[in-house]
Amino acid sequence: MTTTSRGAPAAGVELPPLEIPITRTLIVAGAIASRDYQDVHHDAELARQKGSPDVFMNILTTNGLVGRYITDRLGPGAVLRKVAIRLGVPNHPGDTMVLTGRVEQVDGDTATVRVTGANSLGHHVTGTVTVTLPARAEPADPVAAPAEEAVS
Repeated sequence: MTTTSRGAPAAGVELPPLEIPITRTLIVAGAIASRDYQDVHHDAELARQKGSPDVFMNILTTNGLVGRYITDRLGPGAVLRKVAIRLGVPNHPGDTMVLTGRVEQVDGDTATVRVTGANSLGHHVTGTVTVTLPARAEPADPVAAPAEEAVS
């Protein structure tokens, strides 16, 4: 990955994709974890009665998966500062969502990443994530700071 002198990815860098199998368990667990008890996220029959072919993922689960994608790709020290997403087609059980990202802008230790999550129906999520990255430690200069001598 091409990086800036501070260790942040350079603008224009494409982040490796992340494939997420969309399971019924993922959908229901995400809804429960985010306290979204809407029936369309856990009851297939009620979802069908409301016009959906099956249960579908809620936006809070999608938001969490986008955040996971960014920190998986940019490292555990990455701090999410802003996540601005828009939902498109639903994520249903049995599909796979592929998250991709492109670094749009880098300003010091802050990067803006354009994220897309697509499944077999089209784009499930699009948006941007602003993230702060820790500065990469510079290697020590052995000439500037000689090692201390061992004391016997």
